[in-house]
Amino acid sequence: MCAAGRRWGQRQRALLWAMLLAAWEAAWGQLRYSVPEEMPKGSFVGDVAKDLGLQLPEIRDRGVRVVSEGRTQYFVLHGKTGHLVTAERIDREQLCESVQQCVLRCELIVEGEMEVYGIEVEITDINDNAPIFQEGETELRISETTAPGSRFPLPDAHDPDSSRNSLQSYELSGDEHFSLAVQAGPGGDQRPELVLAKALDREEAAFHELVLRAMDGGDPARTGTARIRVTVLDANDNAPVFSQAEYTVRVPEDVPVGSVLLTVTATDGDEGLNGKVKYSFKKKKTSSQIFHLDSETGAITLGRSLDFEESHVYELDLQTYDGGALYDTAKVVITVTDINDNAPEISVLSSLSEISEDAPSGTVVALLHVQDRDSGVNGEVRCSLQGDVPFRLQSSHGSYYRVVTARELDREQVSEYNVTVRAADGGSPSLQSSAVLALRVLDVNDNAPVFLEERYSARLAENNAAGALVLTVRATDADWGQNARVRYRLAEGRVRGAPLSSYVSVQAETGALYALRSLDYEQLRELQLCVRAEDGGAPALSSNVSVRLQIVDENDNAPRVLYPPAAAAAAWSGVELAPRRSEAGALVAKVVAVDADAGQNAWLSYELAKATEPGLFRVGPHSGEVRTARSPLARDAARHSLVVLVRDHGRPALSATATLSVVLAESVAELLAELGSAAHEAAAPGEPAASLTRWLVLAVAAVSCLFVAFLLLLLALRLRRCHRQQLLPPDSGASRGVPVSHFVGIDGVRAFLQSYAHDVSLTADSRKSHLRFSAASCCDTLPARPPPDEPAPLLGDEDPAGALPSDPAPSSPGALERGRAAAAVSRRRLRVSLLAAAERRWSRRRRSVLPPQAARSPGAGRSGSGTDSSGGGGERRPERCGWL
Repeated sequence: MCAAGRRWGQRQRALLWAMLLAAWEAAWGQLRYSVPEEMPKGSFVGDVAKDLGLQLPEIRDRGVRVVSEGRTQYFVLHGKTGHLVTAERIDREQLCESVQQCVLRCELIVEGEMEVYGIEVEITDINDNAPIFQEGETELRISETTAPGSRFPLPDAHDPDSSRNSLQSYELSGDEHFSLAVQAGPGGDQRPELVLAKALDREEAAFHELVLRAMDGGDPARTGTARIRVTVLDANDNAPVFSQAEYTVRVPEDVPVGSVLLTVTATDGDEGLNGKVKYSFKKKKTSSQIFHLDSETGAITLGRSLDFEESHVYELDLQTYDGGALYDTAKVVITVTDINDNAPEISVLSSLSEISEDAPSGTVVALLHVQDRDSGVNGEVRCSLQGDVPFRLQSSHGSYYRVVTARELDREQVSEYNVTVRAADGGSPSLQSSAVLALRVLDVNDNAPVFLEERYSARLAENNAAGALVLTVRATDADWGQNARVRYRLAEGRVRGAPLSSYVSVQAETGALYALRSLDYEQLRELQLCVRAEDGGAPALSSNVSVRLQIVDENDNAPRVLYPPAAAAAAWSGVELAPRRSEAGALVAKVVAVDADAGQNAWLSYELAKATEPGLFRVGPHSGEVRTARSPLARDAARHSLVVLVRDHGRPALSATATLSVVLAESVAELLAELGSAAHEAAAPGEPAASLTRWLVLAVAAVSCLFVAFLLLLLALRLRRCHRQQLLPPDSGASRGVPVSHFVGIDGVRAFLQSYAHDVSLTADSRKSHLRFSAASCCDTLPARPPPDEPAPLLGDEDPAGALPSDPAPSSPGALERGRAAAAVSRRRLRVSLLAAAERRWSRRRRSVLPPQAARSPGAGRSGSGTDSSGGGGERRPERCGWL
């Protein structure tokens, strides 16, 4: 019981150690499995998913695959179960012919994580090969004089299996003259020898048939046989002897084919045929196909090229024999030295073809495996990246490397990378190899559109057609694809109270700016707007640019005459007075015109297009002033009509006309007479009474009506007084305090007369004349000096009752005549006052239009006081009562 418990504890401890070893190897990225050889395809090797802690969905999604070191793929990963299975039937003897422990190595690559796990699978041997003799029949020639106990080498068998399944023992059967002896070779191999147990007698038996059997240790055991025929010869007492029991030579792997590698020699003490030696390979191995042995000279030559990576040591078993069938054996060891004949091999196990430009530093883009089949220094590999690229190499596991980003990428600078990985070994000269990784950088919207110009400006002629192209703005985006697709739009704004979008629009795809309406320079001379360019990224980036649109003036406005007005010129109410005694160059009038255009289109020039009397007047080409070209003559007509042409400097030029009426007169009376006659001549049926002359006539009629109404009022007052005198008692007192000259009798009525000042305003550009009676400016029409001995009180200062005589006396004929004369003088002075007011109005208007020099021309602004032609010369008149 105690022994059983100890054995159980030992097994538990062994199992625990095995589990700990597997866990430690999995933690360090190394898995070990064992599988017998000759297993069918798809046989289970190990549960990789369980050992590495991988879930089945991760195996499918992360791109897990198995990569073997050699050219043949022996294992694959089952995608559904996560098991490592055989990819084909494995023959251990073919893979590991001279290796005791056959281990195949492969790597498990997880592309999604860029991780590598090493896997070692030991191929265990099974007894699938029987011992085989290279020659099924062997002939030995033994002299009959050979002493018993002599030994003769026999062909040995070869079993490619290993351990107990390999060759274990030999058996000999067939004759009592011979026995079998097995010797151990230098390498531990078994060498069978035939031992002569009993002397031979050729005369008794010339031939002996033997069977040599080789057996392995498998269960069941496998055997191989070889037939041995012994020919008994006559006596040959000296056997050949090699100069060395073992020959050693070192040759480089690049030695030319046909080169003599070594020459072996053997000597025989016999003479004649028994002393002539020959050489041969004892075993027909694979090495005998690589090397050739000259049977006569013993020279060993190279039959085909050597490869250190295939095998670096070859062992040849040679034998020499003489004519009497005596022989000797020797061993030749050929060591192949490595030369740097293999360049490093770079295998791209996993790589990305695209990477985003905003990928962080350290992102894995490729997993590489680098190996060199050479050994020693020749097999040491150094890897590097060629050129200045934003990547670096990172050692991963053994001879595996990761290519990772060293810094942030910028697609706008470099959109594609061809990353060259260069591997160089340590040989002399060094051999190199390279692999190119093509990597495309995916775009990220990290660049806003940029306009080709900092600001745009354009000139557009006014009166453009709606939809006219103004200019095209252009913006570029350094990004790619949708992120680089630029669309344009107008920034919000208002122009003259209207939205900016009602004036211009921008084509979203091309950036073409169009005018949506016809623009007028006189209303809008400049348009400031902002165009925004926006890319198609998410989120979108944008930039703005200012656009200045200047409206270019066109000559689309004809000159407009401000003075004289067109309606006034047609009705002869805008009349200019020119004294007949004017000198040449005297200013008559000035044509004032404006042009709504600008620049050259608004430069105006004046010329006299038509005149009643050519040569009498001229017009200043730039000022528009109408002056006399010569002094007026007596034969010149009093009225003149001038047509002045006003033209701008546009192309084509536009023009307008102004008609002036000029009257040559020496006084206002002549001016009014001419105006009256012109009004009668120019009158037409149905013409509205809107001219200034007609208003003047109406004003004179109104004044006359007022005067008549005043007389009627006086008459009514007189009648009322008479009526009262009839009702009241008569008063004999005379009117005192009022001079008799102030009372005028009209139809037997004595009335107090006063003169009135009339302000008459006549305008050339108005359809109305203004007549105003001012009470403050009135004065006595017939002033008289009171007697020196009594004052001259006003009519209203005395008692009305005392002012009336108690018995009025009839007026004398002289007093009546004086009253009538005074009334006539009053009417005449009223008419003269109206003419004086008109002349003063005309003088003031002329001084406001003409320069001071022209205003002081002869006959202009005549004013002052004169004497009444019909009144008494000695009477004094107030200045505010009119102009005589």
